[in-house]
Amino acid sequence: MKTVMGIINLQEDNSLIRDLTSRRAVESIPFAGRYRLIDFTLSSMVNSSISCVGIMLPDKPRSVLDHLRSGKDWDLARRHDGLFYLPAPQQEDMNRKGDLKNFYHNLDFFEHSSQRYVLLTSGSFVYNVDFSQLLRFHQNTNADITVIYNTASEEAHGKNVVIETAENGLVTDIAEKPAVYDGTQVSTNVYLMEKRIFVEMIRYTYEHGGQDFLIDGIIRRAAEYNIYGFEHDGYVAHVDSTAAYYKANMDILQPEVWEELFMGQHPVYTKVKDEVPVQYKETAKVKNSLIANGCIVRGEVENSILFRGVKVAEGVKIKNSIIMQKCDIQEGSLLENVICDKNVIISKEKWLKGAANYPLIVTKNVVI
Repeated sequence: MKTVMGIINLQEDNSLIRDLTSRRAVESIPFAGRYRLIDFTLSSMVNSSISCVGIMLPDKPRSVLDHLRSGKDWDLARRHDGLFYLPAPQQEDMNRKGDLKNFYHNLDFFEHSSQRYVLLTSGSFVYNVDFSQLLRFHQNTNADITVIYNTASEEAHGKNVVIETAENGLVTDIAEKPAVYDGTQVSTNVYLMEKRIFVEMIRYTYEHGGQDFLIDGIIRRAAEYNIYGFEHDGYVAHVDSTAAYYKANMDILQPEVWEELFMGQHPVYTKVKDEVPVQYKETAKVKNSLIANGCIVRGEVENSILFRGVKVAEGVKIKNSIIMQKCDIQEGSLLENVICDKNVIISKEKWLKGAANYPLIVTKNVVI
């Protein structure tokens, strides 16, 4: 995989998850107790021996830069290759919408790289993929573009890229749809192609008025390319809405999902923080929950995820909820189907309850 350059495109539509992205990019949303969403794609690249990774920065890059830093925690702080940040164009170039302008303004980075292939991904998917298998499939089929897809097991809504394939994997149709159903082949927004095809696609599409890489570069020009689909039959979640974020975190509490993502041969790396172990006091009762280091638990926690440094006082009941870093849940409070962003304080005797399919969100730094 030394011949492959990884690109993580962080230009994401956050219209359905604004409550959690007002101060951060989608890819830097905390996930599963100690991770950020971008960790899964970046770790899959590193585990596949990709040593050159470019990050297409979003409009609000501070949270991404703070999390990734030099890339040391992913072994990407290197003298040669390593982690590269590709900034968005200046304000005067913002008359064109979409992500294509970002690729176009960074063409020199792609053209001067030594790698032969480009692996283009999104940072808002949760999976653990060995991309070396994708490269072998791509080379064996002589494809121009190979896309990784997952077969949906249930109905889902959002901006989904759906494909249809022949028996040999050749893509016969590719389209964007607002809903998918059981058995639908859904793209994971992972595209492998030779660098010359990638550069030509960006230059031609942008100079002919295109705005979106996927829509204008791939879908509308699909007939010009030999596109194949490669199936990933493991767990996949696309976090593009608040409901999807909540569901994906709840999925992590299932042992089979947790084991697939975190207990296999390919670990998921993240920014290292040294914290003391969890303190479970005498009054603590915890069931089917994920509790990160630094937490102090005196109350009851069921089917929930607590991030680093959360304090749960005596008499508190937390159920089916996600409590992010440094939250303080004080005596007698009840939280069910709730997402608390970082540094939230829930004062004594407060009861908060959302719906199972529509959780209540408490935004960052709020005191209730």
